[in-house]
Amino acid sequence: MNTSEFRAEAHRMADRIADYFEDVSKYPVKSLVRPGEIISQLPVSPPQNSQSMAQIMADFEKIIMPGITHWQHPSFFAYFPANSSYPSVLAEMLTAALAQQGMIWETSPAAAELEERVMNWLKQMFGLPKSWTGVIQDTASASTLAALLTAREKATGFRVNEEGFYQIEKLRIYCSTETHSSIEKATKIAGFGRKNLVKIPVDDRSAMIPERLEKSINADLDAGFQPICVVATIGTTGTTGVDPLDEIGRICREHKLWLHVDAAYGGSALVLPEMRHFALGLELADSYVFNPHKWMFTNFDCSAYFVRDPEMLIRTFEILPEYLKTPTRGLVNDYRDWGVALGRRFRALKLWFVIRSFGVEGIREKIRKHLDLAQWLAGEIKQTHGFELLAPVNFSLVCFRFLPEGINDEEKINQFNQQLLNKLNATGKLYMTHTKIRGKFTLRMVIAQTYVEQNHVEDAWTLIKEIAASMQING
Repeated sequence: MNTSEFRAEAHRMADRIADYFEDVSKYPVKSLVRPGEIISQLPVSPPQNSQSMAQIMADFEKIIMPGITHWQHPSFFAYFPANSSYPSVLAEMLTAALAQQGMIWETSPAAAELEERVMNWLKQMFGLPKSWTGVIQDTASASTLAALLTAREKATGFRVNEEGFYQIEKLRIYCSTETHSSIEKATKIAGFGRKNLVKIPVDDRSAMIPERLEKSINADLDAGFQPICVVATIGTTGTTGVDPLDEIGRICREHKLWLHVDAAYGGSALVLPEMRHFALGLELADSYVFNPHKWMFTNFDCSAYFVRDPEMLIRTFEILPEYLKTPTRGLVNDYRDWGVALGRRFRALKLWFVIRSFGVEGIREKIRKHLDLAQWLAGEIKQTHGFELLAPVNFSLVCFRFLPEGINDEEKINQFNQQLLNKLNATGKLYMTHTKIRGKFTLRMVIAQTYVEQNHVEDAWTLIKEIAASMQING
């Protein structure tokens, strides 16, 4: 493909992308293909000769599109969102074209310095401590791993990096029973072992109980363990519970433990001053993460990770082979030393485009709308016979279930709601997921897609009521 051919194909591709944005509501939200249906249509061996873009795009439409779950559909209410937006997509086009490998400042000065600036913008936008320093990681999982590795090295005087775990005390990590699975995964990768992740019980709002945390820490100290880190959450995955950071932070300070705060989804709400009560005590944290790629309209992947002491982070990760030595070292941020990966995408560009295109007030306006829509739905659930709200609506996640008449057995109620969820998703008109709250099968509806409107939520609620009623009538 030469430049003129590329230009023509790029124009066609831009039109295809614009058509997709206009038509996304016409697709089934969740792909309805069966397992193996896509791969069975793909050749076993690669083509030996060049194929035209027309051929490739024809197969894209025929084979690939039916297997796409449309995360940008306004009726996508599952998991947490992985949002996109027009300015973010435009930035991703430039990112792909420039193809920067921003491992150190010298390989892309603009990437490094733009990242530094937009991370400082985020501190201002979200009311984060001015003394913190930020870096973009790919995901919250990578940010959490970075936090645990740094906590490990601080607690052991960087001995594990040098010697491994030989003759190192049993190190303990603490989180709540509602904390994201990435915490458990990180404890495995960082070498602590899953048995040294202590899960603390939560209250009826899914928040960690500080008294139980302190009791566990003291019991471990008496048993010869070395507590080193607590992971708290602003917006747990199941129900968006919020841990009491001020009390947890006090305990961490008293015992000299690293406090990492995971706000992957909920953190975006802190752009609203009226939502910052959820972050009371956040200034006590040693590290903090939230994902603009979830609820701030920035294409996946883009995770904002902040630390109190950047030198501790850098000491944990830095390795300086001869081929990476540069005359600017020490004068600039070489972000390869701020996380696991050496290679780094130019993620700051899309964040810059989004913040400038929406403006802070535009971002606030959308998030307020999502919060209002969630409260509207919660109100409808409360006043509709047969439906039950199962968790506080802290952000834009609504957790509920249907209680069919004449059924009192909890297991049968669970089975009914499982079937209800399956039938709803099979319509292709919406996509929701579930969790379990105190053993109750719970429908999760997250209202946070970039372009969701009141009518999408109303249509979803109408469909939910209709299918629940029809299931009850048909037994």
